[in-house]
Amino acid sequence: MTDYAILAGGCFWCTEAVFKDVIGVESVESGYIGGTIANPTYKQVCGGDTGHAEAIRIGFDPAQLNYGDLLDIFFATHDPTQLNRQGNDIGTQYRSAIFPTNNMQEEQANEAIARAQAGIDKPIVTTMEYADEFWPAEDYHQDYWEGEGQRNPYCLAVIPPKLQKLRKSFAARAKAETGA
Repeated sequence: MTDYAILAGGCFWCTEAVFKDVIGVESVESGYIGGTIANPTYKQVCGGDTGHAEAIRIGFDPAQLNYGDLLDIFFATHDPTQLNRQGNDIGTQYRSAIFPTNNMQEEQANEAIARAQAGIDKPIVTTMEYADEFWPAEDYHQDYWEGEGQRNPYCLAVIPPKLQKLRKSFAARAKAETGA
């Protein structure tokens, strides 16, 4: 049985690359959530006027990976203390946000925020937003790191350090480390 999580932690190319390398993750889809218009485009979202966040919808096997562990990876692989940005990506579309799909996910998200805050001096600014319509991003954004991202200087600068952090901090969970 597949469960789903929706997370925003900056550029969806970067978060997608991280979670595609996690054991128990069955699918990762880049898209948009939390905005005011239906079926937004990348150009509209990047303009910062729609209220959407670049996000990923993660399909995972709860028998292999629980939601709380998934959130711990999320907090460890982006900076949840940056308001409406991740590094040089600035705007509400790059906010750190969790979109729980039910009460259990909301409770576990609050617990994960508390765990993450215990290890960070600056306040975590990750928002909890009720899941609304998730709009899949255009096809060229899907599996970006596996294709075009390997030639994109931005991705080459940002994604490998995130993957290294995943593989160091969560070695037993990383596909690349276990050969899964």
